[in-house]
Order: sequence, then C-alpha cells, then structure tokens
Amino acid sequence: MITLWHRLDRFLARLRPHREPLSLAIDGTVVALAWNITYLFRLGFERWISARPGYDGWVLLAIIAVYTLAFSALKVPQGMWRFSGFGEVKRLALACLLAGLVSAVGVLMLELRQVPRAVLALHPVVALMGLALVRLGYRMVYEHGRARITGSDVEIRRAIVMGAGEAARRLLAGIHQQGWIVLGLLDDDPAKQGARISGLPVLGPLAAIADKAVRGAATHIIVAMPAARASQRRRALDLAAPAGLPVLTVPSAAELRDGQDAIDRVRDIEPEDLLGREPVQLDEAGIGTVLAGKTVLITGAGGSIGSELCRQVARFKPARIVLYELSEFNLYSIEQDLGERFPGLPLVRLIGDVKDLAHLRKSFQAWRPQVVFHAAAFKHVPLMEEGHNAAAALRNNTLGTYQAALAAAEAGAERFVLISTDKAVNPTNVMGATKRAAEKVISALAAEHPGTRFMAVRFGNVLGSSGSVIPKFKEQIARGGPVTVTHPDIIRFFMTIPEAARLVLQAASIGQSGQVLVLDMGEPVRIVDLARDLIRLSGHSVDEIKIVFSGLRPGEKLFEELLADGDTTLPTTISRLRVARLQDDGGQGHVLARLKAFGELAGADDAAVRAWLREAVPEYGPA
Repeated sequence: MITLWHRLDRFLARLRPHREPLSLAIDGTVVALAWNITYLFRLGFERWISARPGYDGWVLLAIIAVYTLAFSALKVPQGMWRFSGFGEVKRLALACLLAGLVSAVGVLMLELRQVPRAVLALHPVVALMGLALVRLGYRMVYEHGRARITGSDVEIRRAIVMGAGEAARRLLAGIHQQGWIVLGLLDDDPAKQGARISGLPVLGPLAAIADKAVRGAATHIIVAMPAARASQRRRALDLAAPAGLPVLTVPSAAELRDGQDAIDRVRDIEPEDLLGREPVQLDEAGIGTVLAGKTVLITGAGGSIGSELCRQVARFKPARIVLYELSEFNLYSIEQDLGERFPGLPLVRLIGDVKDLAHLRKSFQAWRPQVVFHAAAFKHVPLMEEGHNAAAALRNNTLGTYQAALAAAEAGAERFVLISTDKAVNPTNVMGATKRAAEKVISALAAEHPGTRFMAVRFGNVLGSSGSVIPKFKEQIARGGPVTVTHPDIIRFFMTIPEAARLVLQAASIGQSGQVLVLDMGEPVRIVDLARDLIRLSGHSVDEIKIVFSGLRPGEKLFEELLADGDTTLPTTISRLRVARLQDDGGQGHVLARLKAFGELAGADDAAVRAWLREAVPEYGPA
C-alpha cells in the first residue's frame, strides 16, 4: 500500500536534483524571517514595523545577498539535510558570523543610523537558530518517514524501473511493502510514454535513463522486462550501466515459470543476464524418452555442473538419481536442494571417488544406471599445471573417466556422457591434455562395448561455476577492488550453468556412440569487458574500482577453440548442437592400452606425466 509517507518521499526525491538552489532559497527566506524576528524582539509589537527606516527593505536585500555569498563560499548548499549534525551547525555558525560581521560593517560604514545596533548584533544568532531548526525539523521528518516506509533505520531505496509492462505493474503492487520508493518508469512503447502505471508516470523511453533529471534522487535502477528477448534485456542493462547506480532485475521468465521466485523479489544481475543470448529450444520429448523412468547416475554430482545436471534431470521424472560425489559437503548440499525442489524423487547418495575402480564397479552393479553423466573432474588450469598436481589431474580426469566408463559398460548402461571442455582442443596445459585423452578413451571404449553409447560433450567456460571469473570479480568488487584480469586481449566462450546442463541432456538424447558433440557457444567475450560490465552494474565506475592486468597464468591461452584446425562439424536437429568429425590420429587404442597399465605412473613425477600426455595427445604443446 502506498502511504502518505511514500508520496512525501517521492515528492522530496523529485526536488532533490535541485537541492542546492532550493537550499539557498530556503536559507535566504530564513535569514529574512530572522531579520523581522529580531526587529520584533527589539522594538515590540507596536513599533516593529512603523519604526523601521524607509530604506530597511534595501538593507534586508543586501543582507540576504551577503549571507547567500557566505553560504556558497562555505559550501553550505551542498550539505545533505537528512544527515545534518554538529559539523553542519559549525559550518552554519561560521557562515552567520562572517555574514553578520560584513553586514554590520557595511551598515555602519554607510552611516545608516536608523538601523538598530541591537538588530545587527542579534540577527546572526537568530538566523543561526532558524537555519539549524529547519535542518533539524527536516531530519526528524525524514527519519520518521524512513521508519514508516522501511520498518527500520535503513536508508530508503528509490528506484527507476525500466519497463512498464505487466511485470512492472506486478512489481509495483508489492515492492513498496519492502521499503522501496519507485519514482517512475521508462518504456520504449510510445503509447505508454506520458501515461501513468499504478499511479506512477512513464517518464520516457529506456534511453532516458542517461538523463540525470529523469533519474532524480534514484538510488537504484530495476530492469523489469522478464518477457523481453535476451538481446532486449541486454540492451537495457547496457543503457543502465553508465548511470552510476546499482542495477537490479526482476526474476527471469524461467525463474518465474519454475516458481523459484516472485516478481517483486528483485535480485542482482546474474551471469546469464550479461550474455544476451536467446534460450536454446530443446527437444523436451526426446530428452524425456531417454530419462523418464530411468536410473540416472551423475559423477561429481555436487559440483557446479553436476548439481545443475541433477536439477535438470529431475525435471524429467527419472526413477531415481544416484548422486556420486567425493565431497561430503557437496553431496549433502545437492541432496538437500533436490529434496526441497523434488520431494518425491528417490535419491541414492554415494560418497565415492572415480579413481577407485572397485567402488565404482560395486556401485554401478548395485544400482544398474541406464544413463550416466560423468562430470567429476579437476578443471582449474593453473592449479593442475603445478608439478605436484599433474599426476593427480591425469589420474582423476583420464583414468577416472576410463574407470567410470568401464564400470558403466559392465553394468549395462545405455548411455555414458563425458563432460569435456574447449581446453581439450590443441591443449597447452595439463588439464586440457587430460581431458583430450579422456575423449580418446571414450572413442576407444565405444568400439569395445557396442552395447553402451559413449559420447563426449565439449563446451567452453561456464559463467558462475566454481573457479570461474564471475564469483572472483564479485568478491573483488565487494572489497573495493582492484579487479584482476590476466590480459587485456584475453577472450573466452561463455555459457551459463543451466544452459550448459540443458544442452548436455539434449546431447545425451541424440548422440551416437563414439561422437564428440560441440555446443555452440555464440560469440567469444573479452574478459576485460565482462569485468567492466560487473563494475558498472554494481554502481561503480572503472575510476573507482581499477582493473589490473596480472599476466597470463601457467598453461593459459589468449583464446580457446572448440575445434582443432583439421576438425569439422555436422549439424544436428538442435541448432546449438553439432557433431564434431575429429581427425583420427590412431591414438585412441594406444591411450586405452596405456591406461590399462597405469600402475607404472601411479607415483610418477611431473616430467613422466607430461611425457605420457605428449605421447597420448600429439597436439599437446605446453605453453
């Protein structure tokens, strides 16, 4: 409900862009009133008007001008009345003292003898009292109104809403109860401009957010366009970012449809909001045929990709999901999340390590999964590049893939899907080389075990996943910077976690054994542009929060590739999914043979691991 206090705050907010001239005008009025009150005190009711000289009006105008100059010199109009305290009173006292002295000296030098000397002496004191009382009264009204609006002593949040459609109307119906004041709306529809939505004016098109007069005293910008195309929402964010205010958004259409949030619960800008890509259209029926009523096992089920796969799989009503995870905390977290979202879904929680073949075989034989998603992997490039971690990366990413795939085949699984990466293409680091070797393992096993479809899905960086740049940038911005970027020209392919998970499910439904499916990642994104977007959308500028270039890290490339130079792709029925036709270097069987005799590398040093990778993956060239 919009109360009188909401309307009063909105009125004051409209005045706030003109705060300085209004402050001078009010202070000049107080000075004039103080002059008359001083006459009244000195001469009494009977004579306070009649005994004045004829030139008193001119004297008063000159005194107001002197006080105005003193206030301007001491920057009194720049003060914010709602924060007035002892410091502001000291500044006012100094201004009144200086103006009073100048005024008195001027009157005496001009020999204006009919102006009472007591009036000249008392006027600065009375003026100071009046000026202080005006500010005290404003602060009392403001704090009382703030308490009535927000229910606490937190600052009132004032917003300009971008979008004046149904979402904005529903937003306005509930946001005032959360302590928000909405000053107005913006919309590109000419029919809405100048109209009123829920009593609030549509101030102009979206581009008008650049006008300071339109923003007024707004503290936030809210983008309320959940039904618009991704490119339109991205344009709104681009328009809002230079305003220097924190930018929030209402939940997306998908979040509202899934019941994850309410329209009046605004949230921070998330990674998917920055991509501006249209959502991929999936063959939901085809995915349902593969997953519905089936037992699905997901390795690395508690990781960023694995946990989203669990949530996406659960939508298709499998018979059960077997959660295979090494981290106890991650396993607990995803089990709790799935239990809340899908209370009727049977879950099997297994703490296990893909490097433990005996446990894998026992688990797969016990639950007989028909579909397996293999998301367990070490993926942090610089960390795996360190000498004492290279062997761990090989054991986990390559041997772990072989053992999980072997256990799946032995248990009669219908499909086994490896989550791969663009870093497997012409790898320059240990992590990428181990994932390319894992792809070769899948190809070799496809020939040995025709009863199971083995496939790999390759995609680039996933925004918001553990170890990705987005959480790191947000932490650095919250600390006040600097934001560290490795190189000004570094680019990456990006997609969101839900987008990646959905396309993995789609790949599982259409992929054939031995294939590597490549997800269309759209246009590459410059990391420094991503950093600038996040800084601006948090309400800061790149002058306030600096970007520092730290240099490429070990094993890191300026750009990633989804295909090697000699590889080609074939289209599928899904526009964002293609089948890669890889050059056959004849190394698949060799990799498998070496893995079966992996014991010799169990305690290998870094040099031996890298030599093994160079032999297994000829295109591997350490940076």
